[in-house]
Formats: sequence, C-alpha cells, structure tokens
Amino acid sequence: MNLCPMVIITGPTASGKTSRGVAVARALDGEIVSADSRQVYTGMDIGTGKDRADYGDVPVHMLDIVPAGYKYNLFEYLRDANAAISDIRSRGRMPVVVGGTGMYVEALLNGLSLPEVPANPGLRASLEGKSLEELTRILSGMKRLHNTTDVDTAKRAIRAIEIETYYSEHPESASQAVPHPVRGAVTVGVDIPRDLRRQRITERLRHRLEQENMLDEVRCLLESGIAPDDLIYYGLEYKFLTEHLLGRTTYDEMFSALETAIHQFAKRQMTWFRGMERRGHHIEWLSHALSPEEFAARVVDIVKQSETRGC
Repeated sequence: MNLCPMVIITGPTASGKTSRGVAVARALDGEIVSADSRQVYTGMDIGTGKDRADYGDVPVHMLDIVPAGYKYNLFEYLRDANAAISDIRSRGRMPVVVGGTGMYVEALLNGLSLPEVPANPGLRASLEGKSLEELTRILSGMKRLHNTTDVDTAKRAIRAIEIETYYSEHPESASQAVPHPVRGAVTVGVDIPRDLRRQRITERLRHRLEQENMLDEVRCLLESGIAPDDLIYYGLEYKFLTEHLLGRTTYDEMFSALETAIHQFAKRQMTWFRGMERRGHHIEWLSHALSPEEFAARVVDIVKQSETRGC
C-alpha cells in the first residue's frame, strides 16, 4: 500500500490528532512527520503538547530539531519535512503527517519549494513600532505569496512583509513559490464539536499548569538564557506564561487570557481548514468519537479507495 505519497491527519488543537495519527501509522506501516510549528523546538514540550508517550515504538520526525529561541520558518520546514518524507518513502514506508499548523500542511500538499529569504534590517527598522493591525493592513495590500492568516504577532507580520518584499524585488525567486500540487495525498481531519473542543482546551490547560508544571518549563527556558521576547514571539502558552513570570499579569489574568487565546487559535485553525477546502484540497472529516483504532481502520479504507482510483 505505497502508491499514495503521504497521508495527513489534521484538525484543531485538542482534537486528539496524535493518538489517531499513531494508530494510522501502525495500520499503514508508516512513520510520523510532525506538522506543528512549535514542536520543532527543543525544551518546549508541555506547552506544545509533544505527548511523547503516545508515539510508543512509532518513529516520529520533525520534533526537537532546533533550539528554543530560534525562529524556524516555512522555508526550513518544507526543506526538512520533505527530506523526512523522501527518506520514509525510500524505505518502503508510509509518511503520515500529523499536525494542526494549516500553513505547513497546505504548503506540503501544494508542493511548494520556497527560496530562503534573508533578513532586511532597513525594512524591519521602518516597520518597528507599528501595531499588528497596521502591519496586517500593509500585508493584506501586498501580493500575498505568503498566507497572512498565520500572522498573530507584530514580529511575524514584519517577517511576512519582509518575505513579500523580497519576492517583489526578486521575481525569479517568486517563481519558485508557484504551487506544484502533490497528487494522490490523502488528508483526513479530526472532527470535534465546538463545545467539546472548548471543554477539552480548558481541561488540558488546567492539567498542564497544575499537573505537568508548565510554568516550570517556561521558567527553565528563561533561566537558560532565552530572552523573554523570544518566548513571547512563539505566542499562546509561551507568550502568556512569560508575561506572568515577568510580573505583568496575575495567575488568574494569565489563565483567563491564555484560555481565550487558545479558543481563538482553534477557531483560526478551522477557518484555515475551510479555506483549504475552498482552495481545492479535499479533507475527509472523521468523528472524534471514533477510537484511534476505529479511526485508523477508516483511514485505511480511504487510502485503499484512493489507490483504486489511481493515486
């Protein structure tokens, strides 16, 4: 069963992607390739939900490949993830991409090959001090080779503008960003009701704070010498917990703001997935109520049907 180039298991945060992805990998003699924009960082485990115990004996790629504090980007992800996918396929196994970073998933499906975009200190200086709203407005008026819906901090917006500016000034590089869609890939989403998703997000956040000592993880990262602004750059848990540890918010203020931010993040994820479908990427949605084993059996059937049609 090796005709399909890859299987993708995606969905919003707290939907149970990892356990289902592991079951799918076992059923298809596969290996997992993470598609999570923050699980690439070493030392950022609890806040990113690496859930290492869930993988068991299933090999997983794209975890812990760069140090915390580094700013990993889409160019690097495509380079590294495609290398992992090629390696897995060369050994006769099935790549199973698992993760909820829609930009990474869609870029893999689009077969994008991006040039590396260097820093532009002059441009960065000219944008410094602008609000996220102002930066987003600037970005929305550009050619938009870079997908703007992943931009949720001023620093990320500045980087996106930097990329667009580089493409406009180097059209030969922009041509590399033209999609060459991967034919025959199977994409499956974990469908979880909104209310249950919200409940699971809140329960998971409490557990990570009260049982897994997520605050200690962020405190250790700061004590290791990582600048607070570099952790804040990563958003969500690392942003709000860093600000709390710096004394800018109380614990209750931190919890409430972070809970809201994660709910908003999950909503943006679903908006992205709906956009993917409008852009021509079929996602087969399977119920969260299925056990991992039942989920995997359904995915195997979908892959078989896809191969019958000529993956």
